[in-house]
Amino acid sequence: MNHVHSLPPLSRAPLRAAEFFAGIGLVRAGLESAGFEIVWANDYEPAKKEMYEGNFGTDHDFALGDVAEVNSSHLPEDLDFAWASFPCTDLSLAGDRRGLAGKQSGTFFHFTRILAELGDKKPRVIALENVNGLATSHGGDDMAALVRELNSLGYSVDVLALDGRRFVPQSRPRIFVVGSMDVPNEDPEEVSTLRPEWLQGVFQDETLVTHRAALPEPPAMLTVGLSDVIETMGPRDIRWWELDRKERFLDSLSPVQSGRLEAMKSSGLVTYRTAYRRTRAGVPVWEIRADEISGCLRTARGGSSKQAVVMAGQGRIAVRWMTPLEYARLMGAPDYNLNGLRDSQILFGFGDAVVVPAVQWVGDNYLAPLIRGELSQPARLERVAG
Repeated sequence: MNHVHSLPPLSRAPLRAAEFFAGIGLVRAGLESAGFEIVWANDYEPAKKEMYEGNFGTDHDFALGDVAEVNSSHLPEDLDFAWASFPCTDLSLAGDRRGLAGKQSGTFFHFTRILAELGDKKPRVIALENVNGLATSHGGDDMAALVRELNSLGYSVDVLALDGRRFVPQSRPRIFVVGSMDVPNEDPEEVSTLRPEWLQGVFQDETLVTHRAALPEPPAMLTVGLSDVIETMGPRDIRWWELDRKERFLDSLSPVQSGRLEAMKSSGLVTYRTAYRRTRAGVPVWEIRADEISGCLRTARGGSSKQAVVMAGQGRIAVRWMTPLEYARLMGAPDYNLNGLRDSQILFGFGDAVVVPAVQWVGDNYLAPLIRGELSQPARLERVAG
């Protein structure tokens, strides 16, 4: 439902937001489409700041540096909202699983420190994003600690599971945490698409202050679409691997995967798949996805290799690395400015980002309506404040 015409004039102004751990700005892209204005951003990677400002310009305050060096005096006043996609390094299955005690993922506590320093001036709504491993890290203790920390600042907490695959042909499951000082209308369903069984522990813990906002059903999971994002290139393009390299790729496939690929080769239709390099019993092998969906884009720091693109059909098989433009398209940012950037810089930036339309969906259906009072009548959280 479009609420814009029923809002008073002041409510139609952009919602002022701060973006912590901003990366290359894909959260900004999604929030801007949902009616937000990013007035302050922070990240410690110079290469990501270069990409961010190369795409969005410099009409904002970008604090380059460690979030540990940021304090409340650095932030602009009258913030409506703050977002934090804090590092997943210690929560990811590809990482060391130290959880919130880890050096990278533990930067979450600098975000909450800054909120505490803001006192009564902190935004009434905040959001965080991370990998699904956050829910299970240390048997759920890290998630409980995160919610308890936000509770101590006056926020009731909601947790959503939303896969980027609902918007783009990429498997990218993520958790979105929303903290609110106002209690939204409750979803009568405990277990749902957005809050599956494996997330229920946080809501069942009676020591935590949580809520389940009533939200629309998200789009269904995509099962096809990879071909729509594949960059067009001719058979003589030098990016296709030479014969020796392709043969090594094919020789590493299991019999089942080789048979599947041969069937694709024999088809009159050209189809595409993505492939990852794995280590099985100490031997490096390639594995091709069975569906027309990309695997999750990742960064080298996360311990995963780049994805390859496999084309098969009409008697031909060709293999190459996925291109920077394909990374951008798979993250829902097909128009992102890639000019003058190094390929490695682009792949790292997008592999460490958030799917744009997933952010926009959360912003359109939850964050903006919540801030504008459209999901509930404002009600102070007595359980937290008390």
